[in-house]
Amino acid sequence: MDCFEYRRGVLFAEDVDVHTIAETVGTPAYVYSKATFVNHLKKLQQAYKDLDTTICYSVKACGNVNILRVMAEHGSGFDIVSGGELFRAMKAGADPAKIVYAGVGKTDREITDALKAGIGYFNIESEQELENLIRLAKESGKTAKAALRVNPDVDPGTHKHITTGVKETKFGVDIERAMAVFKKYGKDPAVQLCAVHVHLGSGGKTIDPYCAAVQKILPVIEALRTRGHAIEMLDLGGGFGADYESDTVPSAADYAKGIVPLLKDKKLRLILEPGKSVCANAGVLLMRVLYRKTGGSKSFAIVDAGMNDLIRPALYEAFHFIWPCRVEGRFVPRGKQKNMTIEGGEVVDVVGPICEGSDFFAKDRAMPPVKRGDLLCIFTAGAYGFTMSSNYNARPMLPEVLVDGSQYKVIRRRQTYDDLITLEL
Repeated sequence: MDCFEYRRGVLFAEDVDVHTIAETVGTPAYVYSKATFVNHLKKLQQAYKDLDTTICYSVKACGNVNILRVMAEHGSGFDIVSGGELFRAMKAGADPAKIVYAGVGKTDREITDALKAGIGYFNIESEQELENLIRLAKESGKTAKAALRVNPDVDPGTHKHITTGVKETKFGVDIERAMAVFKKYGKDPAVQLCAVHVHLGSGGKTIDPYCAAVQKILPVIEALRTRGHAIEMLDLGGGFGADYESDTVPSAADYAKGIVPLLKDKKLRLILEPGKSVCANAGVLLMRVLYRKTGGSKSFAIVDAGMNDLIRPALYEAFHFIWPCRVEGRFVPRGKQKNMTIEGGEVVDVVGPICEGSDFFAKDRAMPPVKRGDLLCIFTAGAYGFTMSSNYNARPMLPEVLVDGSQYKVIRRRQTYDDLITLEL
């Protein structure tokens, strides 16, 4: 259940009218629903309860420490890709044994900090990284567990920038090389290479690629076990799709129906690293119309949010449903759809103030009529929204607001102009 809905033509986040938030905090602003985060996490936990499963929420998707604290309180572990994300997770009260650390370019300091913290697993992306981890573990007097990231050469059919499980990628090692890596490093006492990691990419919309990846990797695990390697865990990564358009991706239960039977009785712990499927629909971006403009045959709605606040449309050509926060009854949306016609509506480009032609949120989009001052909502903005934002054009980064029932609080204040130059003085 995603807890954003229209009530008598007004958009609510849980039990809070979003206009109240906009008037108090200003726009643009990110608004999150605590209940939606928790609901999606619980659905995953329930879907995989028949296996020994640890859900490790992906910090890079939406990493505010207050949100991470909510996830930890409800039993989540964490998938991290940097020392900063380790710091955030630990500040949020994470159990270090439920942290997995991915990323192709871990520095010596980052590895050493993670060893000291006692994280659960390092996800190893290359032979040289494994050699370095072994060296640092020995120097620090620590031991570690590691999973080798293996590319099953399965394409989930998403955007080229977020496909990571094919051979031609900087991530992991080819499935053919896995045996050689285990043979060379698998018995080192400093780093127990006892797991396999697979991650296909982000935004998957069918269960088939994930099932295919499991089917390709299980024989590898069995072969490793035959050679004396004690493989205890399979990390299937994340990348499960989110409903940017209504009813376009499988549910957590749908994915589990395909995956769980394949892993039953395999004596493997399972780790999942969901990000987008947990947080995408838990967040929205509120913004106001600054101006209306006509150019040739085009009609523009110029808003106060920009590509520095939400870069996904410019970077990935991503679709986000956009709608006014107050509408007449006939314009209350019945779902989030990309190609729709609206009787009595208009077709506009929704663009921002950044000095780039790529600064847009929607092109040729059917919407109810909007005017200067109207509050608009970009839905499904919780994943890779704020975490990918920047100060481009010297624009202060946005506040983040967390709604809990009928209450809300600012969990990150809006940057000031003084904040922009604090580190430069």
